[in-house]
Amino acid sequence: MTSKYLITGSTGFIGYHLVNRLCKDSKNIVYGIDSINSYYTTRLKKIRLRILKKNRNFSFKKLNMTNKKQLSLEINKINPNYIIHLAGQPGVMYSFKNPKSYLKNNLIATKNLINIIRHKNLKKFIFGSSSSVYGEQKKYPIKENSSLNPKNYYALTKKKCEEIILNDKKLNNKSIIFRFFTVYGPLSRPDMFVSIFLKNLKKNKTTFLYNKGNHFRDYTYVDDIVEFLIKSLKKRKNIFKKKIYNICASRPKKIIDLVGIMGRNLNIRPSIKFMPKRKGEMLKTYGSNNKLLKEFGKKKFTRFEIGIKKTIKYFKKYNY
Repeated sequence: MTSKYLITGSTGFIGYHLVNRLCKDSKNIVYGIDSINSYYTTRLKKIRLRILKKNRNFSFKKLNMTNKKQLSLEINKINPNYIIHLAGQPGVMYSFKNPKSYLKNNLIATKNLINIIRHKNLKKFIFGSSSSVYGEQKKYPIKENSSLNPKNYYALTKKKCEEIILNDKKLNNKSIIFRFFTVYGPLSRPDMFVSIFLKNLKKNKTTFLYNKGNHFRDYTYVDDIVEFLIKSLKKRKNIFKKKIYNICASRPKKIIDLVGIMGRNLNIRPSIKFMPKRKGEMLKTYGSNNKLLKEFGKKKFTRFEIGIKKTIKYFKKYNY
């Protein structure tokens, strides 16, 4: 039986990988929308889109979700069975410089989408949230019922989007929220640490390590994220009473240690400079995936040493 999927943010990092995976099944018809904004280079987004368009069962529409009328027309035309909402303004540090962008592209865009689809006959609605909603915690690993303490405007808008979804009674039995922890992988965002570091290595530039590289990050390979998104779409049992799941490898590493791993993979001695801690940046992300694995089955998450080799392979080919 044919199923129709709408992926918002389809030329974004996770959206791109999800679309590619869904398109492998010829029974799936996959639609993507994205504004292709210039928060980071549009060249990378166009590279992803060019790859995606090789799939015959994929269609794309450039669209800004803040335009409710245009968004409504597109959704009515597609009439999807499933919607995975991954669009939004990313980036922690940039949220201090341009908070209005997060208000528009995260909060208003999500409100528009929910208002349009709440009366649709959807099978499932999935929202991609972030581990940043937790902020700093006293107890680790962080569980889904931990208190939320967003430290920046990006995290605050993600929290508010979650609340909109959770409080909508029309979507109550259809929606699920995944909180992603520090995702990395091929063709990732150029403003993320792994991409910045690889770029600096190639150009023989110095990489700044804030807090002397003593941040802990729960790095999660993008294919692992996509695998659980797919599992949630296929799962017939009603899981929506639980609503929220962390997706994380639950194996945090220090940034300084990751630098060593990446340097050894490329056989390059990196140039680094230690810097003080930055405002709004969390010292530690470390999530519990017990609830996730209990619901969706046990899985071995990709080791960073393996994931980074695949990431470097794509970096050498596309320079991203």
